[in-house]
Amino acid sequence: MAILGIRRLRGPGRSPWGHVVRRSAVSALVVGMMATAGVSPVGAEPGALTPVRAQGAALVDGFGRTVLLHGVNTVDKDAPYLEPGDGFALTDASAALLARHGFNTVRLGVSFDGLMPSEGVVDTAYLDRVENVVDTLAAHGIYTLLDNHQDGLSKIWGGNGFPEWAIRARPADGEPNPGFPLYYLMPSMNAGWDEVWNNTHGVLDQLGVALGALAERMNGRASVLGIELLNEPWPGSPFLSCFPNGCPDFDAKYQRALQRLTDAVRARNAAVPVFWEPNVTWNETMPSHLGKNPPITSTDIVFSPHDYCIPSQLAIYLGLPEELRAVCPVQQDKTWSNIDSFTDRTDIPTMVTEFGDGDPTVLRNTTTRADERFIGWHYWHYRGNGGDPFRGDLGRELVRTYPQATAGTPDAMIFDSGTGDFAYRYRPRAASAPTEIYVSDLFHPDGYEVQVAGGRVTSAAGARIVTVEADGTAPVTVRIHRPGSAGADLPTDGGSGSSSGFPWLSSGSAG
Repeated sequence: MAILGIRRLRGPGRSPWGHVVRRSAVSALVVGMMATAGVSPVGAEPGALTPVRAQGAALVDGFGRTVLLHGVNTVDKDAPYLEPGDGFALTDASAALLARHGFNTVRLGVSFDGLMPSEGVVDTAYLDRVENVVDTLAAHGIYTLLDNHQDGLSKIWGGNGFPEWAIRARPADGEPNPGFPLYYLMPSMNAGWDEVWNNTHGVLDQLGVALGALAERMNGRASVLGIELLNEPWPGSPFLSCFPNGCPDFDAKYQRALQRLTDAVRARNAAVPVFWEPNVTWNETMPSHLGKNPPITSTDIVFSPHDYCIPSQLAIYLGLPEELRAVCPVQQDKTWSNIDSFTDRTDIPTMVTEFGDGDPTVLRNTTTRADERFIGWHYWHYRGNGGDPFRGDLGRELVRTYPQATAGTPDAMIFDSGTGDFAYRYRPRAASAPTEIYVSDLFHPDGYEVQVAGGRVTSAAGARIVTVEADGTAPVTVRIHRPGSAGADLPTDGGSGSSSGFPWLSSGSAG
């Protein structure tokens, strides 16, 4: 069971956990299958999608609520991309399954190779297919993050992402290719990445045109969470400089490239959030120096790191002993410490855009640490032609009861993936829609109990989305659990006892 305190940003005028406000309201017991429906504010249909924006270190929707996003990756790496029936062009049935399990976002892979298969020519038919998936997901209340995906730079090396015309480097005769992930060490691939970061043949300019066309096509779509500029970027020939403490010189150069691409996107769609990934040595626990020199000044930038356990990855891809997974918690603590440091420095939101990779034994390492910091995530990977994978161990960690939108500032949260019991406390603030809490359909298929202190339930009996309105300005506590269960208890001091020191919301950013 994860007992969590959601920690706030510290700094001038900021404090760690504030004093505890003693409950004065009497808990109102509401049985999920018997509660009387209430009335929500006008225009606040549960699941209604509004544009999401960065506000300090939080993501906030158009109703002024703090949002938490749980979702999956769906990434097509091979042409032709997003064709009907391939499992990547998600259908209405796939979207309904995801929504039923409480997933409110999909990280949908798009490809530079798909966007611009010929130099300077954008494939509008591909944009049509992307648009269709985005709209299908939106019809089920699901946001889409458009991920410009690559692995191994280009199919020149057996990878994907950059079209062959965009890169001039080629493998030398007889140069060994060990495949993913070791092909990143190939001298020829490093030469190709150097072309990208140096814009040697205008590849960044062309990528900016392609991403700009994608951004323009998504204008006016509230369901577009953002555009992620590049998946797992490799530093190229300076990669050794990233060990053991990150590579500030490369990251400064990389940040200039990110800003260049951000400007190209915003020139065609001024409102869309833009997601920045750290360079991929992050996955080996190297810290990111983005935002140090210079600081990040563009609005609506979201940090999008990955959280993989290296021993798990080595077991999956290189066949190393699975027993090495025992060190995963220690390694992933280092990753989350790096997230803490980045957020403290930049005061921008974080969303973990990959984790898991089919290994259910390491999921809790991510979900617990993300919940503790009120950070959203995308699980790797879901393909919509294989039935319902969210059962058993996988579903117990991913199909969680959680607050999708909070009319206030989150304060503390518990979710027990053994029982499904959940408790949550937040500090109310003005918003034009109520707090919305998704109730896990796996843990509570036949009903649940709700207890609320400091507020009232306004949703119908047994609703999959519980809506809550505050009675005043005092903290609101919500507990959802199995009928007859004693339920989960929140820490009384507003903290979790964790020593990781993550700074989170300041009262000046998200309320």
